[in-house]
Amino acid sequence: MAKKAKAVETVEVAPQEVAVKTAPKPTKPTWEIKDRVYYLRGNKNPLTLTIPGKHTRKHSLLYFDNKTGEQRELRYATNQSSPFVDEQKGEVTMGHIRFHDGTLTVKKEKQNLQKLLSLYHPLKGKLYDEFSAKAEAVDQLEILDLQIDALNAARNIDIDQAEAILRVEIGSKVNSMSSKELKRDLLLFARSNPQLFISLANDDNVQLRNVAIRAAEAGIINLSSDQRTFTWGSNGRKLMNVPFDENPYSAFAAFLKTDEGVEIYKSIDKKL
Repeated sequence: MAKKAKAVETVEVAPQEVAVKTAPKPTKPTWEIKDRVYYLRGNKNPLTLTIPGKHTRKHSLLYFDNKTGEQRELRYATNQSSPFVDEQKGEVTMGHIRFHDGTLTVKKEKQNLQKLLSLYHPLKGKLYDEFSAKAEAVDQLEILDLQIDALNAARNIDIDQAEAILRVEIGSKVNSMSSKELKRDLLLFARSNPQLFISLANDDNVQLRNVAIRAAEAGIINLSSDQRTFTWGSNGRKLMNVPFDENPYSAFAAFLKTDEGVEIYKSIDKKL
Protein backbone atom coordinates (compact mmCIF):
# COMPACT_ATOMS: atom_id res chain seq x y z
CA MET A 1 0.00 0.00 0.00
CA ALA A 2 1.52 3.28 -1.10
CA LYS A 3 2.15 5.99 1.47
CA LYS A 4 0.47 9.36 1.00
CA ALA A 5 2.85 12.38 0.65
CA LYS A 6 2.59 14.85 3.45
CA ALA A 7 1.41 18.33 2.45
CA VAL A 8 4.01 21.02 3.00
CA GLU A 9 2.63 23.87 5.01
CA THR A 10 3.67 27.38 3.96
CA VAL A 11 3.69 30.25 6.36
CA GLU A 12 3.23 33.72 4.98
CA VAL A 13 5.49 36.33 6.56
CA ALA A 14 4.49 39.96 6.47
CA PRO A 15 7.06 42.17 4.67
CA GLN A 16 9.39 43.88 7.09
CA GLU A 17 9.80 47.64 6.85
CA VAL A 18 13.40 48.76 6.55
CA ALA A 19 14.12 51.82 8.63
CA VAL A 20 15.84 54.50 6.59
CA LYS A 21 17.90 56.97 8.54
CA THR A 22 17.47 60.54 7.45
CA ALA A 23 20.09 63.16 8.05
CA PRO A 24 19.01 65.72 10.63
CA LYS A 25 17.99 69.02 9.18
CA PRO A 26 20.50 71.79 9.87
CA THR A 27 19.25 74.19 12.46
CA LYS A 28 19.42 77.89 11.87
CA PRO A 29 21.73 79.77 14.19
CA THR A 30 19.79 81.30 17.02
CA TRP A 31 19.94 84.99 17.77
CA GLU A 32 22.03 85.49 20.91
CA ILE A 33 20.92 88.03 23.47
CA LYS A 34 24.07 89.94 24.41
CA ASP A 35 25.76 93.33 24.27
CA ARG A 36 27.21 94.03 20.82
CA VAL A 37 29.98 96.30 19.57
CA TYR A 38 30.19 97.80 16.08
CA TYR A 39 33.21 99.52 14.56
CA LEU A 40 33.89 101.62 11.49
CA ARG A 41 35.85 99.91 8.72
CA GLY A 42 39.25 101.07 7.47
CA ASN A 43 40.64 102.13 10.87
CA LYS A 44 38.43 105.20 10.85
CA ASN A 45 37.82 106.84 14.22
CA PRO A 46 36.17 110.24 13.82
CA LEU A 47 34.98 111.92 17.00
CA THR A 48 31.36 111.25 16.03
CA LEU A 49 29.66 109.77 12.97
CA THR A 50 25.92 109.36 12.55
CA ILE A 51 24.54 106.83 10.07
CA PRO A 52 20.98 106.84 8.67
CA GLY A 53 18.30 105.56 11.02
CA LYS A 54 15.32 105.93 8.67
CA HIS A 55 14.54 105.77 4.97
CA THR A 56 14.73 109.07 3.06
CA ARG A 57 15.25 110.12 -0.55
CA LYS A 58 18.86 110.93 0.23
CA HIS A 59 19.60 107.80 2.29
CA SER A 60 17.92 104.57 1.25
CA LEU A 61 17.17 102.32 4.20
CA LEU A 62 15.42 99.31 2.67
CA TYR A 63 15.73 95.56 3.13
CA PHE A 64 14.77 93.06 0.42
CA ASP A 65 12.73 90.22 1.94
CA ASN A 66 13.40 87.03 -0.05
CA LYS A 67 10.27 85.35 1.38
CA THR A 68 7.85 88.00 0.18
CA GLY A 69 9.92 89.33 -2.71
CA GLU A 70 9.35 92.89 -1.50
CA GLN A 71 11.40 95.80 -0.24
CA ARG A 72 10.72 96.57 3.40
CA GLU A 73 11.37 99.98 4.89
CA LEU A 74 13.58 100.18 7.97
CA ARG A 75 13.48 102.66 10.82
CA TYR A 76 15.11 102.90 14.24
CA ALA A 77 12.37 103.80 16.68
CA THR A 78 13.38 103.62 20.33
CA ASN A 79 9.87 102.68 21.51
CA GLN A 80 9.34 99.84 19.00
CA SER A 81 10.47 96.23 19.16
CA SER A 82 10.93 95.78 15.40
CA PRO A 83 13.16 97.72 12.97
CA PHE A 84 10.61 97.21 10.16
CA VAL A 85 8.16 100.05 9.62
CA ASP A 86 5.34 97.67 8.62
CA GLU A 87 5.62 95.96 12.04
CA GLN A 88 5.69 99.16 14.09
CA LYS A 89 2.46 100.39 15.65
CA GLY A 90 1.31 103.69 17.06
CA GLU A 91 3.40 106.78 17.60
CA VAL A 92 7.14 106.29 17.20
CA THR A 93 10.09 107.97 18.87
CA MET A 94 13.04 108.22 16.51
CA GLY A 95 16.58 107.53 17.73
CA HIS A 96 20.04 108.43 16.44
CA ILE A 97 22.64 105.82 15.44
CA ARG A 98 25.92 107.49 16.33
CA PHE A 99 29.49 106.12 16.44
CA HIS A 100 31.90 107.71 18.93
CA ASP A 101 35.64 107.46 18.20
CA GLY A 102 34.91 104.82 15.55
CA THR A 103 32.84 102.45 17.73
CA LEU A 104 29.26 101.96 18.85
CA THR A 105 28.26 99.77 21.80
CA VAL A 106 24.63 98.61 21.87
CA LYS A 107 23.34 97.04 25.08
CA LYS A 108 21.33 93.80 24.96
CA GLU A 109 18.17 95.66 25.97
CA LYS A 110 18.11 97.44 22.56
CA GLN A 111 17.26 94.40 20.46
CA ASN A 112 15.58 96.46 17.74
CA LEU A 113 18.75 98.51 17.16
CA GLN A 114 20.99 95.43 17.33
CA LYS A 115 18.96 93.57 14.70
CA LEU A 116 18.85 96.65 12.49
CA LEU A 117 22.64 96.98 12.62
CA SER A 118 23.53 93.26 12.56
CA LEU A 119 20.99 91.87 10.11
CA TYR A 120 19.37 94.50 7.93
CA HIS A 121 21.25 97.80 7.64
CA PRO A 122 22.64 98.28 4.08
CA LEU A 123 25.85 99.91 5.38
CA LYS A 124 26.94 96.81 7.30
CA GLY A 125 30.06 95.41 5.65
CA LYS A 126 30.59 98.67 3.76
CA LEU A 127 30.91 101.39 6.37
CA TYR A 128 30.95 99.36 9.58
CA ASP A 129 31.18 95.78 10.90
CA GLU A 130 30.15 93.97 14.05
CA PHE A 131 32.98 92.93 16.34
CA SER A 132 33.39 89.17 16.63
CA ALA A 133 35.90 87.73 19.09
CA LYS A 134 36.06 84.51 17.03
CA ALA A 135 36.70 86.34 13.75
CA GLU A 136 39.24 88.56 15.50
CA ALA A 137 41.08 85.48 16.80
CA VAL A 138 41.15 83.95 13.29
CA ASP A 139 42.56 87.18 11.84
CA GLN A 140 45.21 87.39 14.55
CA LEU A 141 46.17 83.74 14.03
CA GLU A 142 46.61 84.32 10.29
CA ILE A 143 48.80 87.37 10.98
CA LEU A 144 50.91 85.42 13.49
CA ASP A 145 51.39 82.56 11.02
CA LEU A 146 52.40 85.06 8.34
CA GLN A 147 54.86 86.72 10.72
CA ILE A 148 56.44 83.36 11.57
CA ASP A 149 56.82 82.51 7.87
CA ALA A 150 58.34 85.93 7.17
CA LEU A 151 60.76 85.77 10.12
CA ASN A 152 61.91 82.27 9.18
CA ALA A 153 62.52 83.43 5.61
CA ALA A 154 64.37 86.54 6.84
CA ARG A 155 66.74 84.44 8.96
CA ASN A 156 67.84 82.45 5.92
CA ILE A 157 68.31 85.36 3.51
CA ASP A 158 71.87 86.30 2.53
CA ILE A 159 73.23 89.81 3.00
CA ASP A 160 72.94 90.83 -0.65
CA GLN A 161 69.26 89.96 -0.79
CA ALA A 162 68.68 91.57 2.61
CA GLU A 163 70.23 94.77 1.25
CA ALA A 164 68.03 94.59 -1.86
CA ILE A 165 64.83 94.20 0.17
CA LEU A 166 65.70 96.92 2.67
CA ARG A 167 66.70 99.31 -0.10
CA VAL A 168 63.06 99.25 -1.23
CA GLU A 169 62.01 100.19 2.31
CA ILE A 170 64.69 102.66 3.48
CA GLY A 171 66.59 103.64 0.31
CA SER A 172 70.31 104.47 0.16
CA LYS A 173 70.64 104.32 3.96
CA VAL A 174 71.53 100.64 3.51
CA ASN A 175 74.94 101.67 2.10
CA SER A 176 76.16 102.75 5.54
CA MET A 177 74.73 99.80 7.51
CA SER A 178 76.75 96.87 8.81
CA SER A 179 75.73 93.29 8.13
CA LYS A 180 74.33 92.91 11.65
CA GLU A 181 72.30 96.10 11.25
CA LEU A 182 70.95 94.82 7.93
CA LYS A 183 69.89 91.50 9.45
CA ARG A 184 68.34 93.23 12.47
CA ASP A 185 66.33 95.68 10.37
CA LEU A 186 65.32 92.90 7.99
CA LEU A 187 63.86 90.87 10.86
CA LEU A 188 62.05 93.94 12.20
CA PHE A 189 60.67 94.65 8.72
CA ALA A 190 59.53 91.02 8.33
CA ARG A 191 57.70 91.18 11.66
CA SER A 192 56.05 94.56 11.11
CA ASN A 193 54.98 94.00 7.49
CA PRO A 194 55.18 90.26 6.75
CA GLN A 195 53.02 90.34 3.63
CA LEU A 196 55.12 93.00 1.89
CA PHE A 197 58.35 91.32 3.03
CA ILE A 198 57.35 87.94 1.54
CA SER A 199 56.28 89.66 -1.67
CA LEU A 200 59.67 91.40 -1.99
CA ALA A 201 61.61 88.27 -1.03
CA ASN A 202 59.94 86.36 -3.87
CA ASP A 203 60.42 89.15 -6.43
CA ASP A 204 63.46 88.55 -8.66
CA ASN A 205 63.37 92.14 -9.90
CA VAL A 206 64.11 93.47 -6.39
CA GLN A 207 67.53 91.80 -6.41
CA LEU A 208 68.29 92.93 -9.96
CA ARG A 209 67.17 96.47 -9.20
CA ASN A 210 69.55 96.54 -6.24
CA VAL A 211 72.39 95.43 -8.52
CA ALA A 212 71.55 98.29 -10.91
CA ILE A 213 71.54 100.87 -8.11
CA ARG A 214 74.83 99.60 -6.67
CA ALA A 215 76.40 99.62 -10.14
CA ALA A 216 75.29 103.22 -10.68
CA GLU A 217 76.63 104.26 -7.25
CA ALA A 218 79.95 102.59 -8.07
CA GLY A 219 80.15 104.33 -11.45
CA ILE A 220 80.03 101.07 -13.38
CA ILE A 221 76.96 102.34 -15.24
CA ASN A 222 75.60 105.86 -15.65
CA LEU A 223 72.04 107.13 -15.80
CA SER A 224 71.56 110.30 -17.85
CA SER A 225 70.32 113.46 -16.14
CA ASP A 226 66.92 113.12 -17.79
CA GLN A 227 66.78 109.50 -16.50
CA ARG A 228 66.11 108.17 -19.97
CA THR A 229 69.37 106.39 -20.89
CA PHE A 230 71.80 103.96 -19.23
CA THR A 231 75.41 103.88 -20.45
CA TRP A 232 78.66 102.18 -19.44
CA GLY A 233 80.61 104.32 -17.02
CA SER A 234 83.95 103.42 -18.64
CA ASN A 235 83.29 104.39 -22.27
CA GLY A 236 79.81 105.96 -22.39
CA ARG A 237 78.41 103.26 -24.68
CA LYS A 238 74.62 103.11 -24.50
CA LEU A 239 73.14 100.10 -22.78
CA MET A 240 69.41 100.80 -22.99
CA ASN A 241 66.73 103.47 -23.22
CA VAL A 242 64.25 103.72 -20.36
CA PRO A 243 60.63 103.31 -21.52
CA PHE A 244 58.42 106.32 -20.93
CA ASP A 245 56.81 106.63 -17.49
CA GLU A 246 58.81 103.76 -15.93
CA ASN A 247 61.16 103.77 -12.98
CA PRO A 248 64.63 103.65 -14.58
CA TYR A 249 66.07 101.05 -12.19
CA SER A 250 63.01 98.83 -12.46
CA ALA A 251 63.30 99.05 -16.24
CA PHE A 252 67.00 98.21 -16.07
CA ALA A 253 66.26 95.23 -13.81
CA ALA A 254 63.81 93.91 -16.41
CA PHE A 255 66.43 94.52 -19.13
CA LEU A 256 68.99 92.41 -17.25
CA LYS A 257 66.67 89.38 -17.65
CA THR A 258 66.78 89.56 -21.46
CA ASP A 259 69.31 87.66 -23.59
CA GLU A 260 71.40 90.79 -24.11
CA GLY A 261 71.01 91.86 -20.50
CA VAL A 262 72.27 88.57 -19.06
CA GLU A 263 75.75 89.20 -20.43
CA ILE A 264 75.73 92.77 -19.14
CA TYR A 265 74.63 91.49 -15.72
CA LYS A 266 77.57 89.05 -15.63
CA SER A 267 79.96 91.88 -16.43
CA ILE A 268 78.47 94.17 -13.76
CA ASP A 269 78.47 91.38 -11.18
CA LYS A 270 82.21 90.77 -11.71
CA LYS A 271 82.99 94.45 -11.27
CA LEU A 272 80.88 94.75 -8.14
